[in-house]
Amino acid sequence: MNAFTPRPPHGADADADALLRAELAELLPPPPVPEPAPERNLELRHAVLRSALAADGGAGPSPERRTRPGFRFGWIVAPAVACALVAGVVVLAPGETPGGSPGGSPGRVTVGQPAPSEAVRFLSHAALAAAAAPAPEVRPGEYVYVKSLVSYAGRDAGGGPAVLPPARAREVWLSPDGSRPGLLREAGAADTPLGSRAPVYELDRPGAVPRKTTLGTEAPSVTNPTHAYVAALPTDPEALLRLVREQTRGTGDPGGDADQRAFAAIGTLVAETWAPPEVTAALYRAAALIPGVAVLPSATDAAGREGVAVVRTARGEQTQWIFDRTTSAFLGERTVLTETTTAGRAGAVLGVSAVLVKGAAAAPGQLPKA
Repeated sequence: MNAFTPRPPHGADADADALLRAELAELLPPPPVPEPAPERNLELRHAVLRSALAADGGAGPSPERRTRPGFRFGWIVAPAVACALVAGVVVLAPGETPGGSPGGSPGRVTVGQPAPSEAVRFLSHAALAAAAAPAPEVRPGEYVYVKSLVSYAGRDAGGGPAVLPPARAREVWLSPDGSRPGLLREAGAADTPLGSRAPVYELDRPGAVPRKTTLGTEAPSVTNPTHAYVAALPTDPEALLRLVREQTRGTGDPGGDADQRAFAAIGTLVAETWAPPEVTAALYRAAALIPGVAVLPSATDAAGREGVAVVRTARGEQTQWIFDRTTSAFLGERTVLTETTTAGRAGAVLGVSAVLVKGAAAAPGQLPKA
């Protein structure tokens, strides 16, 4: 027997050998578990697959599930997950971390549900900020006052690219219910009455003396809003968007983009009316439902204020709503060419505005009280 041949332990040597074996057991890895035979491995995989499919209510998708969005991906994933479990692999949904939810925080893993777009997230944040804003206070007999800076590009009679003039001040005074004439005042131009009944003359029959009457005003609508009408708009985003689509159908270019008409109309309501907080929030959420809405990281309004823009592009033009980067308050709008046309090169600004003040005034021509 040499020094490397194990010998039976006796007395104190037995305790020392037992202690040595225990220490070695802690240091050495456990013996490998033998892999199952190939036919046994295949049998186990089939058993797990059958269990997974049975848990979902059958061996295959029913006709109802086949038509539901998002389930096609789920039916493909289930066998893959089952096979991965047999192989001892952890499967994570795209964008998930081992914690079970984005960022590693505990949560439930969902499959087949698209993440909200950046525009949807931003408009949702803007809606929350708008909902927390003070409600407008317009007393009976007062007028809604909106002051802004505006500039719109124009073209001369000889053609050529459009030219954007310097921004000018614009003030409007509107009766809350539209029952009294309002006023439009722009720098460098004469005051213009708004909502007044224009005098006209009618003939009852040929040869009769013309009879003086007035031309009836247009009923309030999304495209002809009053303060009272806007305050009564639905606050459900889907219902509000349906109403906007209905009332902008047939307006502007008949062959234009219906989604763009709705987006532009919502922008006008936000910029040129003084809506209650819950209506403004609903307008933002309704805009988030319009396809093609995106976010521009930086844009500047007519007052030179830089912010984040929610945009939509159609037919070579991009409409931008500019928001304060910190408060998410609406600042103004811009219209920019995205394609080179007879109106100008791509990137040329066709229109820009900035909302400065909204308030209640005692009469047309008077400023709101501080």
